[in-house]
Amino acid sequence: MPRRRHVAGWAAIAAALAACGLSGCAYLPREAAVPMPTRLIRSPCGAPAQVLLVMLPGRGMSLDELEQQGFPAAVFAAGLAVDVLLVDAHAGYYKDRSILERLRLDVIAPARAAGKTSIWLAGISLGGLGALLYADAHPGDIDGVLVLAPYLGELDTAAAVARAGGLSQWRAPEAMPGPLPDDAIGLQAWRSAQGLVRPAASAPRPPVFLGWGLSDRFAPAEQVLAEALPKARVFTAPGGHDWDPWLGLWRRMLAASGLPRCPGAPA
Repeated sequence: MPRRRHVAGWAAIAAALAACGLSGCAYLPREAAVPMPTRLIRSPCGAPAQVLLVMLPGRGMSLDELEQQGFPAAVFAAGLAVDVLLVDAHAGYYKDRSILERLRLDVIAPARAAGKTSIWLAGISLGGLGALLYADAHPGDIDGVLVLAPYLGELDTAAAVARAGGLSQWRAPEAMPGPLPDDAIGLQAWRSAQGLVRPAASAPRPPVFLGWGLSDRFAPAEQVLAEALPKARVFTAPGGHDWDPWLGLWRRMLAASGLPRCPGAPA
Protein backbone atom coordinates (compact mmCIF):
# COMPACT_ATOMS: atom_id res chain seq x y z
CA MET A 1 0.00 0.00 0.00
CA PRO A 2 1.13 3.61 -0.46
CA ARG A 3 2.99 5.23 2.38
CA ARG A 4 0.91 7.35 4.75
CA ARG A 5 1.99 10.65 3.26
CA HIS A 6 0.29 9.68 -0.02
CA VAL A 7 -3.17 9.08 1.42
CA ALA A 8 -4.47 12.65 1.25
CA GLY A 9 -2.87 13.05 -2.14
CA TRP A 10 -4.73 10.05 -3.54
CA ALA A 11 -8.06 11.41 -2.36
CA ALA A 12 -7.20 14.64 -4.12
CA ILE A 13 -6.19 12.88 -7.31
CA ALA A 14 -9.44 10.91 -7.38
CA ALA A 15 -11.50 14.06 -6.92
CA ALA A 16 -9.57 15.94 -9.58
CA LEU A 17 -9.96 13.12 -12.08
CA ALA A 18 -13.65 12.92 -11.31
CA ALA A 19 -13.84 16.59 -12.26
CA CYS A 20 -11.83 15.91 -15.46
CA GLY A 21 -8.78 17.68 -14.08
CA LEU A 22 -6.48 16.06 -16.65
CA SER A 23 -6.58 18.11 -19.84
CA GLY A 24 -10.35 18.23 -20.10
CA CYS A 25 -12.96 15.49 -20.38
CA ALA A 26 -12.00 13.99 -23.72
CA TYR A 27 -11.33 10.55 -22.23
CA LEU A 28 -13.80 9.37 -19.62
CA PRO A 29 -12.29 6.73 -17.30
CA ARG A 30 -13.28 3.10 -17.78
CA GLU A 31 -14.01 0.82 -14.87
CA ALA A 32 -10.85 -0.49 -13.20
CA ALA A 33 -10.71 -4.24 -13.83
CA VAL A 34 -9.18 -6.61 -11.27
CA PRO A 35 -6.65 -7.92 -11.98
CA MET A 36 -5.22 -5.18 -14.15
CA PRO A 37 -4.92 -6.41 -17.77
CA THR A 38 -1.38 -6.83 -19.08
CA ARG A 39 0.34 -7.98 -22.27
CA LEU A 40 3.77 -9.63 -22.07
CA ILE A 41 6.17 -9.42 -25.01
CA ARG A 42 9.17 -11.65 -24.43
CA SER A 43 12.71 -10.75 -25.34
CA PRO A 44 13.92 -12.33 -28.60
CA CYS A 45 17.41 -12.82 -27.15
CA GLY A 46 16.95 -16.54 -26.63
CA ALA A 47 17.74 -16.99 -22.94
CA PRO A 48 14.98 -15.98 -20.50
CA ALA A 49 15.28 -12.30 -19.61
CA GLN A 50 15.90 -11.41 -15.98
CA VAL A 51 14.79 -7.79 -16.48
CA LEU A 52 11.23 -6.57 -16.97
CA LEU A 53 10.35 -3.21 -18.52
CA VAL A 54 6.80 -2.24 -17.51
CA MET A 55 5.13 0.35 -19.74
CA LEU A 56 2.15 2.47 -18.63
CA PRO A 57 0.10 4.21 -21.34
CA GLY A 58 -1.08 7.79 -21.48
CA ARG A 59 -4.67 8.80 -20.96
CA GLY A 60 -6.85 7.36 -23.70
CA MET A 61 -4.04 5.21 -25.16
CA SER A 62 -4.54 1.51 -25.82
CA LEU A 63 -1.98 -1.26 -25.59
CA ASP A 64 -2.45 -1.82 -29.32
CA GLU A 65 -1.37 1.78 -29.94
CA LEU A 66 1.82 1.31 -27.95
CA GLU A 67 2.67 -1.65 -30.14
CA GLN A 68 1.59 -0.01 -33.39
CA GLN A 69 3.66 3.09 -32.63
CA GLY A 70 6.73 0.90 -32.21
CA PHE A 71 7.64 1.16 -28.53
CA PRO A 72 8.23 -2.54 -27.75
CA ALA A 73 9.89 -2.99 -31.15
CA ALA A 74 12.33 -0.18 -30.31
CA VAL A 75 13.39 -2.04 -27.16
CA PHE A 76 14.27 -5.14 -29.15
CA ALA A 77 15.82 -3.20 -32.03
CA ALA A 78 18.22 -1.75 -29.45
CA GLY A 79 19.33 -5.28 -28.58
CA LEU A 80 18.14 -5.08 -24.98
CA ALA A 81 17.73 -8.31 -23.04
CA VAL A 82 14.46 -7.40 -21.37
CA ASP A 83 10.87 -8.56 -21.45
CA VAL A 84 8.32 -5.81 -22.05
CA LEU A 85 5.04 -5.77 -20.15
CA LEU A 86 2.35 -3.43 -21.46
CA VAL A 87 -0.12 -2.58 -18.68
CA ASP A 88 -3.65 -1.30 -19.27
CA ALA A 89 -3.33 1.23 -16.44
CA HIS A 90 -6.05 3.59 -17.67
CA ALA A 91 -7.50 6.62 -15.87
CA GLY A 92 -10.06 4.51 -14.01
CA TYR A 93 -7.31 3.17 -11.74
CA TYR A 94 -6.26 6.70 -10.85
CA LYS A 95 -9.85 7.79 -10.28
CA ASP A 96 -10.57 4.98 -7.81
CA ARG A 97 -7.11 5.34 -6.19
CA SER A 98 -6.18 1.72 -6.87
CA ILE A 99 -3.33 2.33 -9.33
CA LEU A 100 -0.48 1.74 -6.87
CA GLU A 101 -2.07 -1.29 -5.26
CA ARG A 102 -2.95 -2.88 -8.59
CA LEU A 103 0.55 -2.28 -9.94
CA ARG A 104 2.00 -3.88 -6.84
CA LEU A 105 -0.33 -6.89 -6.76
CA ASP A 106 -0.91 -7.51 -10.48
CA VAL A 107 2.44 -6.46 -11.98
CA ILE A 108 5.37 -6.12 -9.59
CA ALA A 109 4.71 -9.03 -7.19
CA PRO A 110 4.04 -11.57 -9.98
CA ALA A 111 7.16 -10.43 -11.82
CA ARG A 112 9.30 -10.99 -8.74
CA ALA A 113 7.65 -14.36 -8.16
CA ALA A 114 8.48 -15.30 -11.77
CA GLY A 115 12.16 -14.65 -11.10
CA LYS A 116 12.66 -11.14 -12.48
CA THR A 117 15.66 -9.63 -10.72
CA SER A 118 15.21 -6.09 -12.04
CA ILE A 119 12.07 -4.11 -12.87
CA TRP A 120 11.96 -0.78 -14.68
CA LEU A 121 8.88 1.42 -15.01
CA ALA A 122 8.14 3.51 -18.09
CA GLY A 123 5.20 5.76 -18.85
CA ILE A 124 3.85 8.36 -21.24
CA SER A 125 1.92 11.41 -19.99
CA LEU A 126 -0.57 10.01 -17.42
CA GLY A 127 1.49 6.81 -17.40
CA GLY A 128 4.55 8.90 -16.56
CA LEU A 129 2.69 10.28 -13.56
CA GLY A 130 1.84 6.73 -12.48
CA ALA A 131 5.45 5.62 -12.85
CA LEU A 132 6.71 8.49 -10.69
CA LEU A 133 4.06 7.91 -8.04
CA TYR A 134 4.81 4.20 -7.79
CA ALA A 135 8.58 4.56 -7.79
CA ASP A 136 8.37 7.11 -4.99
CA ALA A 137 5.92 5.05 -2.94
CA HIS A 138 7.87 1.78 -3.43
CA PRO A 139 11.45 2.70 -4.39
CA GLY A 140 12.77 -0.72 -3.41
CA ASP A 141 10.59 -2.36 -6.07
CA ILE A 142 11.93 -0.39 -9.02
CA ASP A 143 15.41 -0.21 -10.57
CA GLY A 144 14.83 2.65 -13.01
CA VAL A 145 12.16 5.00 -14.38
CA LEU A 146 11.74 6.19 -17.98
CA VAL A 147 9.09 8.90 -18.43
CA LEU A 148 7.99 10.67 -21.59
CA ALA A 149 6.19 14.00 -21.06
CA PRO A 150 4.86 12.94 -17.64
CA TYR A 151 1.73 14.75 -16.52
CA LEU A 152 2.77 16.90 -13.54
CA GLY A 153 -0.36 18.94 -13.01
CA GLU A 154 -1.08 22.50 -14.00
CA LEU A 155 1.71 24.87 -14.92
CA ASP A 156 1.00 27.18 -11.96
CA THR A 157 2.23 24.46 -9.60
CA ALA A 158 5.41 23.92 -11.62
CA ALA A 159 5.96 27.69 -11.55
CA ALA A 160 5.61 27.67 -7.76
CA VAL A 161 8.27 24.93 -7.54
CA ALA A 162 10.57 27.01 -9.75
CA ARG A 163 10.02 30.19 -7.68
CA ALA A 164 10.96 28.26 -4.55
CA GLY A 165 14.34 27.48 -6.07
CA GLY A 166 13.50 24.11 -7.65
CA LEU A 167 12.72 20.72 -6.17
CA SER A 168 15.65 20.85 -3.76
CA GLN A 169 14.15 23.90 -2.02
CA TRP A 170 10.40 23.56 -2.58
CA ARG A 171 8.23 22.67 0.39
CA ALA A 172 4.88 21.13 -0.44
CA PRO A 173 1.87 22.62 1.33
CA GLU A 174 0.65 20.58 4.26
CA ALA A 175 -2.69 18.82 3.77
CA MET A 176 -5.44 20.91 5.31
CA PRO A 177 -9.12 20.15 5.98
CA GLY A 178 -11.63 21.75 3.66
CA PRO A 179 -11.81 22.09 -0.13
CA LEU A 180 -9.11 20.43 -2.20
CA PRO A 181 -6.54 22.73 -3.80
CA ASP A 182 -7.04 23.62 -7.46
CA ASP A 183 -4.11 21.45 -8.57
CA ALA A 184 -4.27 18.49 -6.21
CA ILE A 185 -2.80 16.17 -8.85
CA GLY A 186 0.12 18.51 -9.42
CA LEU A 187 0.97 18.77 -5.75
CA GLN A 188 1.12 14.99 -5.43
CA ALA A 189 3.13 14.67 -8.64
CA TRP A 190 5.75 17.12 -7.41
CA ARG A 191 5.89 15.53 -3.96
CA SER A 192 6.69 12.20 -5.63
CA ALA A 193 9.22 13.76 -8.00
CA GLN A 194 10.93 15.41 -5.05
CA GLY A 195 11.04 12.11 -3.18
CA LEU A 196 12.81 10.51 -6.14
CA VAL A 197 15.40 13.16 -6.93
CA ARG A 198 16.61 14.28 -3.52
CA PRO A 199 19.21 12.20 -1.65
CA ALA A 200 17.74 9.60 0.69
CA ALA A 201 19.58 8.40 3.75
CA SER A 202 17.41 5.32 4.22
CA ALA A 203 17.21 3.68 0.79
CA PRO A 204 18.51 4.40 -2.71
CA ARG A 205 16.10 5.89 -5.22
CA PRO A 206 15.77 4.53 -8.76
CA PRO A 207 17.25 6.78 -11.45
CA VAL A 208 14.74 8.84 -13.45
CA PHE A 209 15.18 9.45 -17.19
CA LEU A 210 13.00 12.22 -18.65
CA GLY A 211 12.12 13.12 -22.24
CA TRP A 212 9.67 15.58 -23.83
CA GLY A 213 8.92 17.58 -26.96
CA LEU A 214 10.00 21.20 -26.80
CA SER A 215 6.61 22.39 -28.09
CA ASP A 216 4.69 20.28 -25.55
CA ARG A 217 2.12 22.40 -23.75
CA PHE A 218 3.55 21.10 -20.48
CA ALA A 219 7.18 21.76 -21.47
CA PRO A 220 7.70 24.41 -18.72
CA ALA A 221 6.83 21.79 -16.08
CA GLU A 222 9.12 19.21 -17.64
CA GLN A 223 11.95 21.75 -17.59
CA VAL A 224 11.50 22.30 -13.85
CA LEU A 225 11.81 18.55 -13.26
CA ALA A 226 14.75 18.34 -15.65
CA GLU A 227 16.70 20.89 -13.62
CA ALA A 228 16.67 18.46 -10.68
CA LEU A 229 18.05 15.57 -12.76
CA PRO A 230 21.54 14.81 -14.08
CA LYS A 231 21.89 16.24 -17.58
CA ALA A 232 22.73 12.79 -18.96
CA ARG A 233 19.20 11.64 -18.04
CA VAL A 234 17.35 14.51 -19.76
CA PHE A 235 16.27 14.34 -23.42
CA THR A 236 14.39 16.80 -25.62
CA ALA A 237 13.30 16.87 -29.26
CA PRO A 238 11.26 19.14 -31.54
CA GLY A 239 7.54 18.47 -31.35
CA GLY A 240 4.60 18.54 -29.01
CA HIS A 241 2.61 16.18 -26.80
CA ASP A 242 2.39 13.51 -29.48
CA TRP A 243 3.82 10.30 -30.91
CA ASP A 244 6.20 12.03 -33.31
CA PRO A 245 8.82 13.14 -30.76
CA TRP A 246 8.15 10.36 -28.28
CA LEU A 247 9.46 7.39 -30.27
CA GLY A 248 12.79 9.09 -31.06
CA LEU A 249 13.14 10.17 -27.45
CA TRP A 250 12.30 6.63 -26.33
CA ARG A 251 15.13 5.20 -28.44
CA ARG A 252 17.62 7.69 -27.01
CA MET A 253 16.51 7.05 -23.43
CA LEU A 254 16.79 3.29 -23.88
CA ALA A 255 20.33 3.69 -25.22
CA ALA A 256 21.31 5.75 -22.18
CA SER A 257 19.55 3.58 -19.61
CA GLY A 258 22.23 0.95 -19.12
CA LEU A 259 19.67 -1.85 -19.49
CA PRO A 260 21.38 -5.18 -20.27
CA ARG A 261 22.00 -6.19 -23.86
CA CYS A 262 21.51 -9.51 -25.58
CA PRO A 263 24.73 -11.55 -25.96
CA GLY A 264 26.36 -10.57 -29.20
CA ALA A 265 24.17 -7.47 -29.74
CA PRO A 266 26.10 -4.61 -31.37
CA ALA A 267 27.07 -1.80 -29.01
